[in-house]
Amino acid sequence: MQLCPVVTRDHSRLWNEYIHRYHYLGHKPLPGAQLRYFVTLDEQIIAALGFGAAAWQTAPRDQFIGWSHEQRQKNLPLVVNNARFLIMPWVKSKNLASTILSMIVRRLPTQWEDRYGIHPVLLETFVDTEQFAGTCYKAANWIYVGKTKGRGKLGPAGKQSVPIKDLWLYPLCRQFRSHLTR
Repeated sequence: MQLCPVVTRDHSRLWNEYIHRYHYLGHKPLPGAQLRYFVTLDEQIIAALGFGAAAWQTAPRDQFIGWSHEQRQKNLPLVVNNARFLIMPWVKSKNLASTILSMIVRRLPTQWEDRYGIHPVLLETFVDTEQFAGTCYKAANWIYVGKTKGRGKLGPAGKQSVPIKDLWLYPLCRQFRSHLTR
């Protein structure tokens, strides 16, 4: 199994098309800095992942880190969001998702630093529990830190405008908190 960064225009179009067709959220451009990947097995695409800028503010993550507003503003680029994770619908393999997540946490930090000059120390992802249980994140040792409020980045204060999601984090180094609270 290989993790293949999406670098060519043709692969970018193909990634967009797979996400558009098969991911429940469809394709929307990822915000800010991003890396996208295909996972292949015997030269066949079996999965697609997308990583982008972290959510600006989410209480469970911010409390878990122990962030002040100023620390979050300064250090948010050290957090990367797993915005899309798609295993192709025709692929059935036990433990595949957690295996892919284990591969990505070893490769992404260096590739992110090579591309953007920033070495991330924490990954985050949001799981829509109406669609998924988050089992693969649990199996890959991600940490459940709580639920969002369902406001989204453009939602009105105090009112739910998007589904409430579970928030999972994966520290990429032991000293992640000290890096994030400097």
